[in-house]
Amino acid sequence: MTSRFYTFLIATLVLLSSQANAAKVESYLPTEQNYTSNISKPEQILGFGIGERHARHDQLVSYLSVLANQSERIKLTDIGLTTEYRKQILLTISDPKNLQRLPEILNRKPGEQNDKDPLVVWLGYSVHGDEISGANAAMVVAYHLAASTNTSVEQMLEDTIIVIEPSINPDGMDRFVSWVNTHRGITPNSDPNHIEHHQSWRTGRTNHFGFDLNRDWLLLSQKESRNRLAYFHQYQPHVLGDFHEMSANSSYFFQPGIPTRTHPLTPSRNTELTQIVATFHASALDQENRLYYSQESFDDFYYGKGSTYPDIHGGIGILFEQASSRGFQQDTINGLLTFEYGVKNHVLTSLSTIKGAWKNQQQFKAYRQDFYNSIPKLVKKADFSGYLISEPNDNARLTAFLAKLAMHQIDVFPLKEDYRVDGKVYAKQNSYYIPLAQNQYHVIQALFDQGKNFKDNTFYDVSGWTMPLAMNIDFHKIGRTRGLSLGENTWQPTQKQTTQPLAASYAYVFEWHDFYSPKMLNALLAKGIKAKVATKIFSAEVAGQEKQFLTGSIVIPAGIQQSNDWLSKLNEVVTQYDIPLYSLTTGLTVKGIDLGSNSFSVVKPVKVLLIGGKPTSQYEAADILYYLDNMLNIPVTVVEQARLGGLDLSDYTHVLMIDGNYKGFETSVSKKLETWIKQGGVVFAQKRASKFLADKGILKASFVTKDQINELFTTEELSYQDKEMLSAKKRIAGAIFASNLDRSHPLAYGYSDKQLPLFRNSTLIMEAAKSPFITVAQYHETPLLSGYADSNLVNKIANSSAVIAHSVGKGRVIATSDIMMFRGYWFGSAKIIANSLFFAKAFNASAK
Repeated sequence: MTSRFYTFLIATLVLLSSQANAAKVESYLPTEQNYTSNISKPEQILGFGIGERHARHDQLVSYLSVLANQSERIKLTDIGLTTEYRKQILLTISDPKNLQRLPEILNRKPGEQNDKDPLVVWLGYSVHGDEISGANAAMVVAYHLAASTNTSVEQMLEDTIIVIEPSINPDGMDRFVSWVNTHRGITPNSDPNHIEHHQSWRTGRTNHFGFDLNRDWLLLSQKESRNRLAYFHQYQPHVLGDFHEMSANSSYFFQPGIPTRTHPLTPSRNTELTQIVATFHASALDQENRLYYSQESFDDFYYGKGSTYPDIHGGIGILFEQASSRGFQQDTINGLLTFEYGVKNHVLTSLSTIKGAWKNQQQFKAYRQDFYNSIPKLVKKADFSGYLISEPNDNARLTAFLAKLAMHQIDVFPLKEDYRVDGKVYAKQNSYYIPLAQNQYHVIQALFDQGKNFKDNTFYDVSGWTMPLAMNIDFHKIGRTRGLSLGENTWQPTQKQTTQPLAASYAYVFEWHDFYSPKMLNALLAKGIKAKVATKIFSAEVAGQEKQFLTGSIVIPAGIQQSNDWLSKLNEVVTQYDIPLYSLTTGLTVKGIDLGSNSFSVVKPVKVLLIGGKPTSQYEAADILYYLDNMLNIPVTVVEQARLGGLDLSDYTHVLMIDGNYKGFETSVSKKLETWIKQGGVVFAQKRASKFLADKGILKASFVTKDQINELFTTEELSYQDKEMLSAKKRIAGAIFASNLDRSHPLAYGYSDKQLPLFRNSTLIMEAAKSPFITVAQYHETPLLSGYADSNLVNKIANSSAVIAHSVGKGRVIATSDIMMFRGYWFGSAKIIANSLFFAKAFNASAK
């Protein structure tokens, strides 16, 4: 026999041995259970036992599909596809009689429950795709509920509907599984340093674009979240379990967490009910002698997470965190941590969640009813009746905002007549009213609240997320609604208007205030159509009427086009957008610059490079990539730091630099970047990338040092227990600040208001620029709009620079201390990124 045959034989025997000893599903389940043989076990379909290997998403879906076909207790629902075309599924598990009347049950509105309706428990697993024990536990729990013949399970299913979302993040799940299965050896390696436990830059935690889906329940920037939310509102779960993983050296966490870190909108009864269910978790883990903790770490403040979104819908969200093996097994301070161990912990607490909710179902039902019954009293106590919102110039941004409210089931009413309040007129064409008196009272308050003072100032996540500020939508509290005339029906999206083909004309113009104007411009440039941007205001005759065009307006003169079929290409592009294109019959304007003026600056096609890879922020990369690639259809080339040395930067017009550690940047690469800028390149930098450019002398800016930050806080008379409190004061977890825009600057084209809310989640402060003409945005004297920041930091941020831009040779450098497109929903400041691409050469300002 050849050595190759021996190798094959040994590998085969190892594989067969592994399969023969596959972990049986019963090893994860209560010993007193009996199961029908008519339901397939996971190992029979997967070919390996749960916990032996990391199951791929298609394997998970395959097994659960078999389960649904075999069991009359299960209904499988496809709720949508991810960006990478993986199925998102829900399993609805209950007594068959409940499933038969499911449409009737789900048709009830919040607060209209029938006491005889089953309790609804939703179990969501592995929203972070590399926290994979949850998705594997989902298969075990589903098998148990489908196959158990025990009377207690049958009785529980009569009273309960269990909704299982087995993989909240399918794309991230498979990215992680591929990594682990690729780097895992035949022999288990528990060394924490092994590559199996250390993913590359784009980790399985995030979805296709790199977003953390556990921050997106409220923001709804990602399709996975939007696909799920409609079903969440249908099922209206009384209890939702949210299953995660944490660092390997931890044990097991379940809520309630720290009581003072609960959002004030959440009723105190919510925490009490969470504590009741916690006793069931403790009992289940005690029986197995497993370590756990509660009432520490984490928080229940930000409503955009799976464990908190239910809290503003009369439900109880419960966070579970399992120490992660981040692979098959890993050595920890608590001993050897195996994948199987983590899976079983989540199985135990999944079942304890169902049991705890079922045994206390009347309390949960009563809580839900009281939650909605209390809304009229809360509305009466409020010092206002609702919100007026308006956006007169950018219908795309306004529509996006209204669509998010609609997905949250919030009723929004159009105005039938113009309405004047506090000296401002809200035009009926672009204004809407949101009454507090509706079932989604708590959600409205969560989205619009601008709280700045909190009982506990330590935040696990952001403290300010006010959506109208993020999307730069004007909103105003109104007290009495006297004289406010509203439409009978709530807002609904309208169909795009059909456009007539353009006839030949001297020139065409479109305005820049629409959110998708950069997308249309890029599409035109990609077709070879020549365009210019107005750097001064002008007025022209349009269809016999004088119309003013502001700076940033894009002019497409017929006389400079070089393609014979350019007009057909123009028609092809503009019919895809709901952006008006105006025909001009002459180059002579009514007022201001004529179309042949040098005050129209040529706009050129862009080719964008983003510096990514470790050690830059995958989240900030996701923000920019999602905005440019997904929303504006501008391709972005991502290149890791290590590859920059061998790259010819002259192939690119722009380099984007996100927050990260650039200490490893080779001097030669820094010099190459500086030379490229001087020769005409444009660099846009955020946060620590901005400071890196300043340290290299490329950006002419100064930053507040860490020592200066520390000097703002006294440590006198502080004891050791005050250490965490002091750290919280020195941190900005995520808050919203007001800036003033220089609207005459090309990077501010398209903005109609001087004030622009910005998001910051760091204490990196760029000092006020000393040179004139380079400040695009500067913070207010009293800048804090929403969220927590210590007054010392707020005062230090006041009047500092938020965005600056200046020339470097023939090129430009643009820098900010903030995040311009945070979590894919910060529409307000995103246009500064687009303006940096298309209008960087429309300004020229030196810095000393």
